[in-house]
Amino acid sequence: MKVAKTPSRKPSLWRTVKAVAWSFVGLRARGDYEEDVKNLNPLHIIAVGLVGIFLFVAVLVLLVNWAVAR
Repeated sequence: MKVAKTPSRKPSLWRTVKAVAWSFVGLRARGDYEEDVKNLNPLHIIAVGLVGIFLFVAVLVLLVNWAVAR
């Protein structure tokens, strides 16, 4: 008897960004995490994570400069 495979969704940039954003917050459902491990490209996750870290640091620097200038 053959078991029908459920077609996996093609990973999109938005799905990768969403997975990394939830990881930054620290809230992620176990089922979603396991599905991301199966479907997402690790290089895309690293790239989006680095961009996210850069944006976070840039916002913090701008916020501190704005607060100190006042």
